[in-house]
Amino acid sequence: MLNIKNLQVKLEEEDKQILKGVDLTVEAGKVHAIMGPNGSGKSTLSYVLSGRDGYEVTGGSATLDGVDLLALEPEERAAAGLFLAFQYPVEIPGVGNMTFLRTAVNAQRKARGEDEMSAAEFLKVVRAKAKELQIDAEMLKRPVNVGFSGGEKKRNEILQMAMLEPKMCILDETDSGLDVDAMKLVAEGVNRLRSEGRGFLVITHYQRLLDHIKPDVVHIMADGRIIKTGGPELALEVENNGYADILNEVA
Repeated sequence: MLNIKNLQVKLEEEDKQILKGVDLTVEAGKVHAIMGPNGSGKSTLSYVLSGRDGYEVTGGSATLDGVDLLALEPEERAAAGLFLAFQYPVEIPGVGNMTFLRTAVNAQRKARGEDEMSAAEFLKVVRAKAKELQIDAEMLKRPVNVGFSGGEKKRNEILQMAMLEPKMCILDETDSGLDVDAMKLVAEGVNRLRSEGRGFLVITHYQRLLDHIKPDVVHIMADGRIIKTGGPELALEVENNGYADILNEVA
């Protein structure tokens, strides 16, 4: 589903290469996790795939279902089925959560040539999804993420994901700043959205998230490259021994 070949990326503002040839394939129905030390390029990979400004692709390719992601605007990537859950979701004062969600859903439906959802239809669907994800109906009435706790912000993103039904979900350190209970709720939300037609790329520092979101494949990233790939046991190895052994082994 997601196919990345020899992806090389540098910062636009300075001549600093961050991704130095990333190769990665995420199949439909699979959950891949990327772990690695700070500064290894994990978040940069998520930003480049979603189309954030400030990065220049100097080589390689990235496709989603055969479509060239790097040639699309960020909103076109979203309509093609890409979703990014942020490490630090932003607050949007003055924009109601329901308005935000309905606008996003209908913008994507329109881009795909589908009929837009009526207010009544949308309300029915969003209430059902919120209940499924244990999201308080009051959260839906508030401005986007304003006054939300860290856990509420992350769960709100899972609700966005549930409403948009993307093909490819990228979670950028979604466990960052969460206590254990909040992390379990977020992980449960993600697990509910796992399906044969959807791929996940989970970027994390910690094995603890992977205790709840069981990955099919784990990759270790360092210095702009994926240096080792394995099963869930690879994450346990990192948890127990850190990255030093793997870095030495690859070196």
